[in-house]
Amino acid sequence: MRITVVGVGADGWAGLSGAARSAVEAAEVLIGGARQLDLVPGSRAVKVTWPSPLLPRLDALFAEHRGRRICVLASGDPLLSGIGTTLSRRFDDVEILPALSSPTLARARLKWSAESTEVISVVGRSPCRVNRALAPGARLLVLSEDATTPAVLAAQLTDAGYGPSRFTVLEELGGPAERQVTGVAESWDHPPGAALNLVAIECETKGEPLPRTGLPDHAFEHDGQLTKRDVRAITLARLGPLPGMLLWDVGAGSGSVAIEWSRAHPDNRAIAIERDPDRAARITRNAQRLGVPELRVVVGEAPDALDGLPAPDAVFVGGGVTSGVLDACLHAPKVVANGVTLETEAVLAAAYARHGGDLLRLAVEHAAPLGGFTGWTPARTVTQWSFTR
Repeated sequence: MRITVVGVGADGWAGLSGAARSAVEAAEVLIGGARQLDLVPGSRAVKVTWPSPLLPRLDALFAEHRGRRICVLASGDPLLSGIGTTLSRRFDDVEILPALSSPTLARARLKWSAESTEVISVVGRSPCRVNRALAPGARLLVLSEDATTPAVLAAQLTDAGYGPSRFTVLEELGGPAERQVTGVAESWDHPPGAALNLVAIECETKGEPLPRTGLPDHAFEHDGQLTKRDVRAITLARLGPLPGMLLWDVGAGSGSVAIEWSRAHPDNRAIAIERDPDRAARITRNAQRLGVPELRVVVGEAPDALDGLPAPDAVFVGGGVTSGVLDACLHAPKVVANGVTLETEAVLAAAYARHGGDLLRLAVEHAAPLGGFTGWTPARTVTQWSFTR
């Protein structure tokens, strides 16, 4: 079954290329959102709007029209957070005919280079995703969910200490109703405009900026159950996050390792397993504030709570290390476990003797006042076992 996906800009039919027009005209079935279908002039094709919910009904929709010439109408570039990506993964014979995307048009209006701009979609997703990318001087283009998104983002940036950021809302890009509204996040008071918009942010902070990784301990809300910054850095170095990988953080505490893993790349995923409901709620708050709201939190005790979870690329065990928990994790390509008690140290030493890997003792001391002088204050020594299959 051949599916042609045509990107349609806000200028509608007039902005389509010759090839795109031919695909639309030749179609027996046109599938798209109501807005895209309305942009196409009279057609003899059957017009079908997307079902809701979309994904569970997608296969049945295309099976119903098998053997007919199908053209899917999408917004702008169908491969930019669009239906083109979904269809290309699902079906073998998909042709993409893109229009200019809204980020491309926005960069042209603002004269921002592609390499200096990060694009983030909050369409159907939490706007907290933007917090991960906040950094002094960063240029962000945020694809909005609707007309309320700009005000939500302005308040969010202000709470994160980025209130001085320059804020531009670009509406109906490429269409006759195109409009720009510019201001500053902390004083943003413009009423909602067009639902089809994106937000351009030039980041400026009056506080201490947070690094992408190597977060200070005070960045996390916690009750003392926290993998501290220096040990966390060594732990993540052993885990070795790569784009798209999934981490289990078992006995997650405040979620610091899972959060930093997720912040390392926007495609990274993590599941935090925590038996204490209060700590689990705290992990969710930390993840939202630090820009990784997709982090999944499972309330339960390992190893039982691990049943049915997607297979991980790496596992970190930071709390409740027992031989049973380790055994339940050893199918993963990489496992790292930390402990501070004699009982945990014995479990890790036994795992090292049985499976090999690396066994380390990490001792960190910080300089602190000692009377009228300065002395070293040691933190608890951490025993760490890491194993790569």
